[in-house]
Amino acid sequence: MGCFECCIKCLGGVPYASLVATILCFSGVALFCGCGHVALTDTVTILETHFSKVPSDHAMLTDVIQLMQYIIYGIASFFFLYGIILLAEGFYTTSAVKELHSEFKTTICGRCISGMFVFLTYVLGVAWLGVFGFSAVPVFLFYNMWSTCATMRSPIANLTNIDSICVDIRQYGVIPWTATPGKACGSTLGDICNTSEFYLSYHLYIVACAGAGATVIALIHFLMILSANWAYLKDASQMHAYQDIKMKEEQELQDITSRSKECLNSYT
Repeated sequence: MGCFECCIKCLGGVPYASLVATILCFSGVALFCGCGHVALTDTVTILETHFSKVPSDHAMLTDVIQLMQYIIYGIASFFFLYGIILLAEGFYTTSAVKELHSEFKTTICGRCISGMFVFLTYVLGVAWLGVFGFSAVPVFLFYNMWSTCATMRSPIANLTNIDSICVDIRQYGVIPWTATPGKACGSTLGDICNTSEFYLSYHLYIVACAGAGATVIALIHFLMILSANWAYLKDASQMHAYQDIKMKEEQELQDITSRSKECLNSYT
């Protein structure tokens, strides 16, 4: 076999569907974790500088944000390992399906592991749907601030009192009602929207939300692949069991035929 034939054979055993899902999963998790971590840090800076001057008012929120950043570290590490495991499982099941009619036999342990991955991926997919919905909340909050600032720059706003246009983040439950000042109005709000922290955080939250959505799509893709591979392995197992029974029956039939011929020859 030449080099070209060997390359074609190797490429034929690559689980391209699992490879695409792995790349999409890694990209989505990287965008969500990286952008989310930086955006949370800038959000704390914005709150401390413009909306909550007393540290005790936002101490609980700061602790929650730090906890979320640690959770992001764990999510990134877990999904890096989990994606590699699912890719390896894709290589295993692809080899099993490719050699369905050969001497390759799937074990009960292999089928149980595939079923376990199906269940775990389903649970993770549901969890990431919640993460995707949760990541849309800061996008909504920052969009409200951005649209309010855009309204102040419009010609209609020039006809009214700009100082009457405010954004009060206390109504969203981010900080308590006792926090001071808790809201930003007029030119102060416009200055906040022009800061690099606000501009960067707003776009990073959008990218993080898109990364969470990409991760959900990747997990759904993985779920379809794992379900199909598990079905293929089950069919392969049943096929091999059928072939074994068929070979035993044929062997028994040959033995009965040979013994019948021997008895007939001895009688004659």
